[in-house]
Amino acid sequence: MAIALILSSFPTLAQESPANSPVATASISGLFTVTTGEGTQNNVADVTVKLTGPAPNGAVQSTVTDTDGRYQFAQLVPGSYTLEASEDGFKPWTAIVTLRVGQAIIRDVVLQIISVEQQVEVRAEATPIVATQSSEPAATVSNQQLAALPLPTQKFTEALSLVPGVVRTAQGRLSFNGQAESQGMLVVDSTENVDPISGSFSIPIPVDAIQSMTVYPMPESSEYGGFSGSLTAIETKAPSSAWDYKLLDFTPSFRGKNGELVGIANWTPRFQFGGPLVKNKINFSQEITYEFRRTPVRGLAWPYNETTTRTATSFTEIQVILSDRHLLNINVNSFPSGVEFANINTLVPQTASVSYHRNGVSVGLSDSYQLLSGALLSTVVRYTRFDSDAYGQGPADMQITPEGWGGNFFNTWSRRANQVELLPAFQLPSKTWHGHHEFRFGEDVLYRTYNGSSISHPVDLFAQDGSLAEQITFQGAGLLRGNDTEAAEFIEDRWNVNSSLTLNFGARLSTQSIGRDAAFAPRAGLAFAPGGSRKTVFRASAAEIYSHVPLLAANFTDNQSRVLNFFDPSGALIGPPTILQSAYLPSGTPALMPGTQLDPERSPRTFTWDVEVEHEVRKNLSLRVGYLDNQTTDLFVIDPLLSATGGSGILALRNSGVSHYRQAQVAAHYRPNENTDVNVSYTWSHAQGDLNTLSDTLILYESPVIRPNVSGILPGDVPQRVLASGVFHLPWKMAISPVVDVHSGFPFSNLDVMQQYVGVPDGSRFPTYFSLDARIYREISLHLPLTERSKVRKIRLGIYSTDVTNHQNPHDVFSSVASPLFGQFAGFQRRVDGMVLDLVQ
Repeated sequence: MAIALILSSFPTLAQESPANSPVATASISGLFTVTTGEGTQNNVADVTVKLTGPAPNGAVQSTVTDTDGRYQFAQLVPGSYTLEASEDGFKPWTAIVTLRVGQAIIRDVVLQIISVEQQVEVRAEATPIVATQSSEPAATVSNQQLAALPLPTQKFTEALSLVPGVVRTAQGRLSFNGQAESQGMLVVDSTENVDPISGSFSIPIPVDAIQSMTVYPMPESSEYGGFSGSLTAIETKAPSSAWDYKLLDFTPSFRGKNGELVGIANWTPRFQFGGPLVKNKINFSQEITYEFRRTPVRGLAWPYNETTTRTATSFTEIQVILSDRHLLNINVNSFPSGVEFANINTLVPQTASVSYHRNGVSVGLSDSYQLLSGALLSTVVRYTRFDSDAYGQGPADMQITPEGWGGNFFNTWSRRANQVELLPAFQLPSKTWHGHHEFRFGEDVLYRTYNGSSISHPVDLFAQDGSLAEQITFQGAGLLRGNDTEAAEFIEDRWNVNSSLTLNFGARLSTQSIGRDAAFAPRAGLAFAPGGSRKTVFRASAAEIYSHVPLLAANFTDNQSRVLNFFDPSGALIGPPTILQSAYLPSGTPALMPGTQLDPERSPRTFTWDVEVEHEVRKNLSLRVGYLDNQTTDLFVIDPLLSATGGSGILALRNSGVSHYRQAQVAAHYRPNENTDVNVSYTWSHAQGDLNTLSDTLILYESPVIRPNVSGILPGDVPQRVLASGVFHLPWKMAISPVVDVHSGFPFSNLDVMQQYVGVPDGSRFPTYFSLDARIYREISLHLPLTERSKVRKIRLGIYSTDVTNHQNPHDVFSSVASPLFGQFAGFQRRVDGMVLDLVQ
């Protein structure tokens, strides 16, 4: 507040209308219909609707009605707006709408058919200000795309891999900028929404509750920190001010064997409903999702080749309009889930697999208040409770042979975590001084804590002749706990110098109870559009970001010690056992001399920069060329260090890991008409760094064998990738949405019977990956008087198919040089078909 008073005291900083104030919580939506000669009403799709904002800026937005005839303009500030629509064969329509803070107005439109010559009115649109953040359409997935794209399990994480720079590895894990998802960050409505302990994206958000989802390789705003990979931001839908409901995926799919039905394969119903609890005061929405799924794995014998998932998600949102300038949002997310045989593949049968259960709740509260001056005070609070367990299928020793795993998985863990985040922020009214300034500053306070256990039983490694080569046992209680408090202050200024040049400056200063005492992270960006047409935009930005210290690193010394026993071919013990005691090894400490410090001393640090040129070739075609460089240091790596004389050693946790990701990209966005939207991109990238990061060794399941840390190609490295997706509307109200993904095969390492590297780590690759997925559907109108809002309901009927060409991409490889199957690929992907049956509108 002191900073606000100082800035507002400058006489040269005159206040300006807050047209772009972040109190953008109001909305305008509605339905376009036409009355036919028979007196019935039909919805009208593909109508262009234009919204002109309040003076003095008068910014213009446009959208197109969807297949239901609906349109929406969200995140609007208070003021008087002009709505316009025109369509061939109909009279032009115009309306004036006045919005208050947080108000959601529904303005339905009945178009009138005309038979006389149509009069066309041409108006000049307001010139927009260039944005320092890339307009990259492929990095943002809208709610309409989530509904149209071929997502078999309807999870938002599936849509992430449709963004260039985000890939799903052969093990099914997401990789952002070459790093694991637990090194990235997911925020929902500005607050963190990850597992507080591992950092993984384990908290589900129903796709029907998502307004938009954007992946930022480098976030522009200094408000965000706590990650080293990239930022994924989800904005949820505001509750509607009119009652409505949807019933989606309510028909089960069955599985067959030898021509007979043998039960349900999948059943994933989703129910959405909501409306005003108190008219113009309290709006409510509820999303309920249930998932029962049996996922088969090729390479294992039926019926012991399935992963079984049972999940229930409840997402409740309440919007309270306290006044014209005061808005309160509350959401509650509950997400119990269980996955049996979670990690099976060709080399890992059910008996040697892990089962994973989670249960938790996340409660968020967002309060926005606009002062009479136009300044905005926003406060966000989120509490997360996350309980999780993982365990094997029994107490037998785990067996590792050149052909795969046997016995029972060795590790059982249980974790109970709590997290609280407080994020107050203050935005000043727009100021005028050599252009326009938008100042924003605030605080981000995060508290995380957990307790649990990690207990392991023996791991036996066998040679090809069946003799025991090594046995790993464990000793110690394995009782874990940790906590961390982090506080950060941020400030930023978005400076619109003129209509062709925009600058963005910001900084974030953070401190952690574990990690760095003080971390200063500046950020800067610019956008320049020369010439009057401004069809070409040059962008450049740079940022320094500090990550959270993983809670698994906070108490690493409490993990069980590993005891290594080696045997000769006759079964005799070779020398004394080697005990690896878990220890944190501060930088500069000689090997095998662990320091007395128990907590990490540094937080991972990332420096990233990018440059980009975007050019509008024509009105419906834009091209973009960009380069990104991302360097991360001080990553947590795990490294077994053995004494030269044997018998002792340490399993060291170090803050010395590095990662370097480089990416060059060429992308095109083509929209030849209102019914077609196509994104195509080619990406060259290279990801290299330390292979034993904590994220790849302990998350989600602990590695049975921990090899010495080396530097090499990272698991998410794909040097070449072509990605294309689109939505095409066809005659007869049909639509098709194909997705094509072609990229280099993922790297893997060759190993010996001791599971140690043979040759160059990650020096081999899977075959080139190719996948064509598609979804085609048609919407059928039903005249059912089920709601007050409309007597017309619609059923969306269609099919989807993943890997349409049945290219059979392999997931597994026999990588042991001692195996007679060495070098052979297995676990081939097969085509999956399904039906779409939704009751919408």
